[in-house]
Amino acid sequence: MHGMSDVQTSPPRLAPEPLPDDISSAQPGGGCCYSIELAWGHVRRWWLRTFRSGHVARMAATRRGDPTGCPHPVLDPRDLKFFRNRCTAHWLDDDDPFQWRDRLPVTRWGLAELLIMGTPMVVLAVALVATGWWYLAVAPAVVLGWLVWFFRDPQRAVPQEAGLVVSPADGVVAEVTPLEFDEFIGGPAVRIGIFLSIFNVHLNRAPERLRVIRLRYTPGKFLNALNPASAWENEAMWIGFEACDAPHRRMIVRQIAGLFARRIVCNLRPGQECQRGEKFGMIKLGSRTELIVPAGNESFGNLIVVPTVGEVVKAGSTVLARYTKAES
Repeated sequence: MHGMSDVQTSPPRLAPEPLPDDISSAQPGGGCCYSIELAWGHVRRWWLRTFRSGHVARMAATRRGDPTGCPHPVLDPRDLKFFRNRCTAHWLDDDDPFQWRDRLPVTRWGLAELLIMGTPMVVLAVALVATGWWYLAVAPAVVLGWLVWFFRDPQRAVPQEAGLVVSPADGVVAEVTPLEFDEFIGGPAVRIGIFLSIFNVHLNRAPERLRVIRLRYTPGKFLNALNPASAWENEAMWIGFEACDAPHRRMIVRQIAGLFARRIVCNLRPGQECQRGEKFGMIKLGSRTELIVPAGNESFGNLIVVPTVGEVVKAGSTVLARYTKAES
């Protein structure tokens, strides 16, 4: 364990900043599967308007919020998969006929990849078995199994004790580094880096009950996440949060692409509130996630960083940091 403290007052409350123009969707880096999904969306909306006018009317009657900002018409919840961060349109769970997809054991953000990449594996395996080459079917079956395993979405028990900061990602703690000063934090901070292999769950979760203040997307390289240079040269999404509850600590989560992970998903918009452990995005296929928290001070309390380098952590359930004797 690492205890850190410093004399410093808590910074003033921040106002959410507008979403930058280069964050055009929840997956700003694009991608082949992403492009196929968008193209399918055009076909699906034509089908709904032409043959499912009753469905379109029901969805319009129950839709909440404002769809302004979404680049295409919002006919039902499927149109918001990658554009919830661009508008406030939404449906209540009871009004969403596709809510069952969120209860699947695989993430909704990976369903297209499973269909597009997994279907050929199924066809190939069946063809090999049918032609008597059954032992060769093991290879596509293994690839299919890995795809399902990669996009899995396990349930997590989220600790509720005050002062806790939970891990934003699954993986292994790669670094715990004190920082003399972080501009967004407003003072000394601690950076906790987590390496995700291609076998880890890749969903990201909110480390605390937080409000989104600022988002920054940086295109970049796709170096191996074990390479220290990847933290600054790879494609990344920077998210600045502020705790909803006093003393309103600021925190940063950085989603960083890796050698195989070339698509970052971040479904957050400025001003949005997240509950501790709530899923807000993912990094597809091996990567790194960083959490930066303020060092302890007389306003925030003493900071204890719980895990050491090399420890395995799980998003939403493993406690990364604990603030004790915090004043509210």
